[in-house]
Amino acid sequence: MFYTPPDLFDLGQTEHAVLFEGVEYPWDALTRLADYVRGHVRPAQHHRAIGHVHIGNDVSIGEGTVVEHGAMILGPAIIGRNCQIRHNAYIRENVVIGDNCVVGNACEVKHTLLFNGAQVPHFNYVGDSILGHKAHLGAGAIVSNLKLNGETIWLEMDGRCIDTNLRKFGALIADFADVGCNAVLNPGSIIGRRALVYPNTSWRGILPDNMIAKNRSPQDVTIRRPRGPVTD
Repeated sequence: MFYTPPDLFDLGQTEHAVLFEGVEYPWDALTRLADYVRGHVRPAQHHRAIGHVHIGNDVSIGEGTVVEHGAMILGPAIIGRNCQIRHNAYIRENVVIGDNCVVGNACEVKHTLLFNGAQVPHFNYVGDSILGHKAHLGAGAIVSNLKLNGETIWLEMDGRCIDTNLRKFGALIADFADVGCNAVLNPGSIIGRRALVYPNTSWRGILPDNMIAKNRSPQDVTIRRPRGPVTD
């Protein structure tokens, strides 16, 4: 399966579609992200803060966005309108967040683009990734962005092995895709439109549009026996 940016993402659901202009592979937008953010951020904070928050100098936050107590936004970052940046969220460098997005409690996001309506709501790590329009991560879902051996990340597409030339590359999660609780997306994963990754699944590679990835390991149920003397 070969994917171009429009195959995965509705480019009308981001104000930053220029990141994809002229790219051959959708992950190539990640190589442009740092320069783009630094070149386009216009520090301005139109949000409403609840409690104490830390916001760096190179951060733009749109109207209607709420930033809750304990959030840390280091920047550079561009955050859209009507978002929820919840308690203890950690937004690091080179992050672009669209309108109506959620970055939730104890979530960490770095070098990532969120299209409008994307949700990273509970205990998630997302690095070096792109989440499409209304893509959603379940609680505890992790996007791993670095191979254990530190080498560049390869993908197999249309029977070809392609070197992304990226040492850090998490996932491309297309529009309306959903990743279940405590799932792990291994480096270089591509999740197609409206695809579903079931909870506790460790996924690697490309999951086509409208497909479901499941764990099929049977659960072992045994009799519970006392470990010591039983007393009334």
